[in-house]
Order: sequence, then C-alpha cells, then structure tokens
Amino acid sequence: MARNIGYYFRNFEEIVCGCFLAFMVGLVITNVLLRFLFSYSITWAEEVSTICFVWLTFVGASAVYKHKMDVGIDMLVLKLPDTAQHYVRLAVSLVLLLINGYIFYMSIVFTSVAWGKPTAVLGVSSAVFNSALIFGFGLITWHTLRFLRDDFITARGGL
Repeated sequence: MARNIGYYFRNFEEIVCGCFLAFMVGLVITNVLLRFLFSYSITWAEEVSTICFVWLTFVGASAVYKHKMDVGIDMLVLKLPDTAQHYVRLAVSLVLLLINGYIFYMSIVFTSVAWGKPTAVLGVSSAVFNSALIFGFGLITWHTLRFLRDDFITARGGL
C-alpha cells in the first residue's frame, strides 16, 4: 500500500496531466461528433477544454522541470573544472529559486485580482484558469528548492 502511495506521489504531475489530457481530448471528440452527427454542440465544451489545456500546460511544465527535461545550454559550464561546475550549478539554482518564487508570488496576486471576474460561458470565477499558475509555479518552486538542496550538498563535497 505504501509503495502505491509513493508511486502516485512521485508521479503526481504526470497523473494530473494525464487526467486533464484525457478529459480534454474526450470532450473535444464528443463535441465534434455531436456537431457532425446531430448538428448539436455542447455550449460549455470549449471553455472547459481551454481550462483543461491551461492546467495541462502549467502542471506539465512542472513535470518537465522536475525531470530536468527543460532546455539548458551548459556547453561553457562543462568546460569548467568539476568544483567550479558545482558552484555554477548552485548559483543557477539560486537564481532560478528567485525567479520561480517571484512568479509564484505574482501568480497569487494575479489570481486574487481575477477572483471576481466570471468566465464567459460557465460564469465561474476566472480563478479557475489562473489557479493553474499558482499550482504549476508552486510545484516548480518546490522542485527548485529540492535542486538547490542537492546542488548545495554536491558543492560542499557530499556532506
């Protein structure tokens, strides 16, 4: 049981993205078929699909960042001695923590401002869209803290 919980916790972003993707694709296909076969369209399908896409994008960005699959150019860093490489990576992690933490903070501000603005079709708060920013950049900031800890340990010589 504990292994299953650990699996879901380690792959949380991927599972959330998979759910949003499956729901979004299913909803769009259903709406297309209804439109084609019965000349009927689900009025809220486009808005819900857009919400799914926004969540998929920002949570997916966190999943990519977690696995360090984002684009990075480290040609110059690899030419440095090993000790210098560790310190450069530590400095980069610190800068990324500042940037991601600031974006996380601004996401909270942005969502709180948009709280009272309703969406066009469903009439729910625009915070449904904007909270994906908080969630995604919150996870990215969390992963940056983990990377920073690992880089600090490596730079200190594995202590």
